[in-house]
Amino acid sequence: MPASVLRPVLGSLGLTQIRYVDAVRRGRASGLVAEVYRQVERDFGVLAPPMALHAPAPEVLAAAWLLMRETLIVPGAASRAAKETVATSVSLGNTCPYCATIHNNALGLLTGVGVGVDGRARPDPGSGGGPAELEGLVGWAMPVGGNPPPPPFPAAQTPELVGVAVLLHYLNRVVNVFLRDVPLPPGVPELALPMVLRVLGWAMMGASRRPHGPGLSLDLLPAAPLPADLSWAAGSPTIAEAFGRASAAIEAAGRRSVPEAVRDLVLANLVGWHGGPRGISRSWVEGLVEGLPEAQRPVARLALLVAFASYQVDPTVVRGCRLAGVDDRALVEVSAWSAMAAARWLGGRLATPQ
Repeated sequence: MPASVLRPVLGSLGLTQIRYVDAVRRGRASGLVAEVYRQVERDFGVLAPPMALHAPAPEVLAAAWLLMRETLIVPGAASRAAKETVATSVSLGNTCPYCATIHNNALGLLTGVGVGVDGRARPDPGSGGGPAELEGLVGWAMPVGGNPPPPPFPAAQTPELVGVAVLLHYLNRVVNVFLRDVPLPPGVPELALPMVLRVLGWAMMGASRRPHGPGLSLDLLPAAPLPADLSWAAGSPTIAEAFGRASAAIEAAGRRSVPEAVRDLVLANLVGWHGGPRGISRSWVEGLVEGLPEAQRPVARLALLVAFASYQVDPTVVRGCRLAGVDDRALVEVSAWSAMAAARWLGGRLATPQ
C-alpha cells in the first residue's frame, strides 16, 4: 500500500485509541492542530496517538511535537538506536506498556536488539546484534533504586539523550491516562499486535530515512528562554529552543487549568523523589489533598497521580474532574503540566546524578 494511502489509514485508526477526550479528526483539524498533524505525518511517518491526544489543547500539542521532533527524530550526535534504547527503558521504568511496545519495536528494527522487562538488552533470535553497547544506556535511563549512574555517553550527546528521556517521562504519563495499554484500536484482539507493529515500524523507519533539518518545528510556538533546570539542553541551540518554547507553553497551560495551590502541592512533593512508586493503592493521594478546598481536590488527585503514578488514573478520577467542570482542554492541560513537572525533575536527576 502506498505511503500516501497508508498514513491517513493508520492515523484514523490511531485516533480511535484515544479515551476520555474527543479526538480531533484529521479532516476537522484546523490552524495549529492541522499544521502539527501535517508535520507529524511527514516526519514521524504516521499521526501518532501520543501526539494526537493533545489536540484539544493546541499549544500543548505543539509543545509535545517540538520536543519529540527535535530530540528523537532529528539526527544529531546520538544515533537513533541510542535514542530508542533510552525511550524504551524510560517507558519500561514508568510502567507504560504502550510506549515501551512502540519504541522497543523500533529498536528491534534498527538493531535486532530489544530491551526486556528486566531492563536487559536482548538480541532477537538470528539477528546477530550485540546488546553490550546498549546496556549502559539501559542502566542509566532505568536506574536500579532510582539513583542513576553517570551518563555513559559523551557530553555532546547530553541534549539529545537527556532530552529523549525527559520527552518519554512526559509522554509515558499522558499516554497512561489517555491511551490503552496496547497500540490497537478498541475491539481488535491482541493477536493482531505483531502485524500492526510491522506496519507501524515500516512507516516509522521509512520516515526516519528521510532528511530532517533541525529546528523546522520551532516556529509553531513563540520564542521563550530556557528554564534553569533544563540547562543540560544548552549544548544544542535547537534543542534548547525547543525546550524553552515547549516549557513556556505547558507552564501557561498549567496557569490556565491547574490552581496555584495544586501546582505548589505537586512541586513540593517532587523534591527528593527518586521516581519510585508512592504506594500500591491511591490512599497516599487522599492524605495530600485533604488540606485543599473541596473544589480543587479532583484536579489535585489527577495532577498528583499523573506525576507519581499515572498508571493509577482510571475513569473514577477523570469523572471527578468532569463533575468539577473540567472540559477536554483543561483535562489535557492538567495532565500535561503535571507530567512535564515530573519529567523535568527526573530529567535533572539523569543529567546530574547525585
